[in-house]
Amino acid sequence: MDNLEEDLTCSVCYSLFSDPRVLPCSHTFCKTCLDNLLQVSTNYSIWRPLRLPLKCPNCRSVVELPPTGVDALPTNVSLRAIIEKYQSDSEPRPPSCQEHHRQPLNMYCIQDRQLICGLCLTVGQHQGHPIDDLQAAFIREKQTPSLLLARLSERRWAQVCELGEQLEQEKARCEGLLRQDQQEVNQFFQTLEAVLARKRHDYLEALDKASAEVSRAYDPLIHRVKDLQEEQLDLVSLGSSVEEEEEPLVFLEKVHLFRERVEEFMTTALPSVINLSVTPRAAEYLQQHWPAVTIGSLEEAAIPKVCCCARCGSVEAAVETEAGRDQSDLWSELRPTSSVVLLGLLLLLAALWVNPVGGASLGFSMVSRFSQLVHGLSSELITSVCDTAGLTYTVMEAAVERWSAQLSSVGEKAFQQLTALFKTLTSH
Repeated sequence: MDNLEEDLTCSVCYSLFSDPRVLPCSHTFCKTCLDNLLQVSTNYSIWRPLRLPLKCPNCRSVVELPPTGVDALPTNVSLRAIIEKYQSDSEPRPPSCQEHHRQPLNMYCIQDRQLICGLCLTVGQHQGHPIDDLQAAFIREKQTPSLLLARLSERRWAQVCELGEQLEQEKARCEGLLRQDQQEVNQFFQTLEAVLARKRHDYLEALDKASAEVSRAYDPLIHRVKDLQEEQLDLVSLGSSVEEEEEPLVFLEKVHLFRERVEEFMTTALPSVINLSVTPRAAEYLQQHWPAVTIGSLEEAAIPKVCCCARCGSVEAAVETEAGRDQSDLWSELRPTSSVVLLGLLLLLAALWVNPVGGASLGFSMVSRFSQLVHGLSSELITSVCDTAGLTYTVMEAAVERWSAQLSSVGEKAFQQLTALFKTLTSH
């Protein structure tokens, strides 16, 4: 078909021949193409009157046309018939069925709304379906869109619009409820967070108070130890300066002072280490008490009072140190001088010399009253310390031990002095 179309194509316009005319040289061209060629061939001299020269596009030969021009040329009737048949055969054919080879789709299936062939209707999957001609179905349904548009009335439109407004209102109502719930949820959990934050603050405040108690217990001891360290460093420095002294008298005086300070420093009691225990511990308390706390009882959830207590067998050294200083000052004020003690012992010996029985009873009475005085003084101190510090038993026990040691020391010294005096009197 492509080669045939090439043979039926004009060599001037490269299209199918349109009204083909034959030149005297037997070449065929379109009538319109020959008219155009005749107009551009006017440069040839007219050597014969009433003749139109034309140069053939194929063989280049000049031919003479009659005065009527191209219309006088004969028509190629055979070629025109071939072209007409070729054009009729080249028109598009109706589509063929894909299931049945080369069967035209010339029927319209109303049920499936598609074109089918005869075999599809008789033996295929469209067997028994209602059919119609495609053009007839088209003409019949041509008025259907207008009828359907007529059914879309204003009432229907109003119903649809009203339904859309109702849906929008319901959506807005539900969204408002959800926003309200969101606010309630935020407020609820903000309240819980505030309560928990307050409980945490109270618990941390209780721990801060316990930390302050620890500082009050340990800071005096630490300062005391630092004072002892500074005192020892001063003594070391003083000892080095004494060693460098060359003057004998000054050296002896410095040695004496250095000895007194060293003895005083060595007899100074060192503070005891405090073993405090923090009760209750946070992890244990929270695991034991807070799992049972509900949201409703969160406000009433208890916060423990954290305290730092001394362990069994330990001594409240901080309080003892401070109280010991006060008791030492009090004892230094109340301690009887050696002369008073000596005078009392002399009176006791004189009574025994005159009346052994009465003197013994008098001695025992004085000792009893002295013991009562000591015990009364101890009870007053215990009451005072109990009211002020709250740790009386441990403090007073240590104080009584020190007082007993001091009394025994004073008694021994007085007895030695009395023995020496008695020896002096008997020797005379």
